[in-house]
Amino acid sequence: MMSVGGCISKLGSALPLLLVLWDLHYEGAECGINAEVEKQLEMGKKLLAAGQLADALSHFHAAIEGDSDNYIAYYRRATVYLAMGKSKAAIRDLSKVVELKQDFTSARLQRGNLLLKQGKFDEAEEDFKKVLQSNPSEKEEAEAQSQLMKSNEMHHLHSQAQSAFLREEYYAAIGLLDEILDVCVWDAQLRELRAECYIKEGEPGKAISDLKAAAKLKSDNTEAFYKISTIYYQLGDHELSLSEVRECLKLDQDHKECFSHYKQVKKLNKQIVSAEELIQEGRYEDAIDKYKTVMKTEAKVSVYTTRAKERICHCLSKSQQSAEAIKLCSEVLQLEPDNVNILKDRAEAYLLEEQYEEAIQDYETAKEHSDNDQQILEGLEKAQRLLKQSQKRDYYKILGVKRNARKQEIVKAYRKLAMQWHPDNFQDEEEKKKAEKKFIDIAAAKEVLTDPEMRRKFDAGEDPLDAESQQGGGNPFHRSWNTWQGFDPFSSGGPFKFKFHFN
Repeated sequence: MMSVGGCISKLGSALPLLLVLWDLHYEGAECGINAEVEKQLEMGKKLLAAGQLADALSHFHAAIEGDSDNYIAYYRRATVYLAMGKSKAAIRDLSKVVELKQDFTSARLQRGNLLLKQGKFDEAEEDFKKVLQSNPSEKEEAEAQSQLMKSNEMHHLHSQAQSAFLREEYYAAIGLLDEILDVCVWDAQLRELRAECYIKEGEPGKAISDLKAAAKLKSDNTEAFYKISTIYYQLGDHELSLSEVRECLKLDQDHKECFSHYKQVKKLNKQIVSAEELIQEGRYEDAIDKYKTVMKTEAKVSVYTTRAKERICHCLSKSQQSAEAIKLCSEVLQLEPDNVNILKDRAEAYLLEEQYEEAIQDYETAKEHSDNDQQILEGLEKAQRLLKQSQKRDYYKILGVKRNARKQEIVKAYRKLAMQWHPDNFQDEEEKKKAEKKFIDIAAAKEVLTDPEMRRKFDAGEDPLDAESQQGGGNPFHRSWNTWQGFDPFSSGGPFKFKFHFN
């Protein structure tokens, strides 16, 4: 059995060999790590060139994990972040590059450009100055000089814009901010300032794009989402207003202003959606009631009152309450004379009231603003036909009923007039001839208006008893007084039983 001393002696004699083997292992492992990092860098570079950004990013992540002091890996990852539009992450990586390698002028120049885009003038100018002090290439020197001058100019314009804003010269401030934001495209505060200028000048719609950009550029920007939502609400777009205020609450569910606004918009939106569903179902009276509720819910923002009246006008027109529709449509058109939807609805109401010239005028005005609208073109053609028809024989006028009269009303009116104008009631020959003509017209009116297909044709502007409007030669519906002899005005159809007798 070997003693402890023998073991130590044996181990001691083998120690140099173990150390050599360890050194070789360490060297091989270190080379293996570097080789792996180089492999990841090369793979990432190829994928970046191919535009496969997500895959390239993964390889640069792996390279940095393999060597956290590899400035090339950080620089290439910054390039990917830039291509992906992640400027903040790119600046962090470029700052790491500059920290690891002070004389890497490309990284410092790139960071200066990004800082300038963010409107960080002092930091950007510091980078450009250090590039100029670090023995740059001719190209880098020219770019650094140019960007330094641009940064100084933007810095000066920024001061002027702020002064103009404080003096309440908002359009002057907007002009200066336009120029600055062409360069400092990622400056959230400048965009918010320009948005505020538009709001102050009463043009909130123009502020939305700047506020949306600011919401993306500045994290947790609840104020921007709240402003966007309120602007959409004031403009009458309740759906977009609801969407934006929800974004605010995602960031801060306890935000008092956003939550209060959310409850109001949600309530109004629900009522409007419900009203529109009722219209789709043809439940016009219920839709009218719902839109009246909308006007009560939001009485301060006039656009919702106007939109509600517009839809009520539509409902009145569709439910053939023509006189009421004309009155309300006209009220809205006082505010919005070019509102195509209102013009179409009033034109339809005018048709029901047999005011064809007025209907034509509304359709023609609507056509000026929407000349490809098929509904307008068809409505205009119908109104023109009805006007022409009204100058001939109008069966509704003959019976003294409205165009939306039910069949029972038509039959009742016919019976009354048929008894009144029956030729047997007249002894004088001239009066009898006049009565015969009148009776024929009354009978023809009843025939057309109680037959669904014939009435449909007449409502479309075609007289089914007019020879001129029929294809072919003679008119099978043209009748003389003799044809109507033996016709019973009290019959609801079937064979005639009652005979008229003349002296």
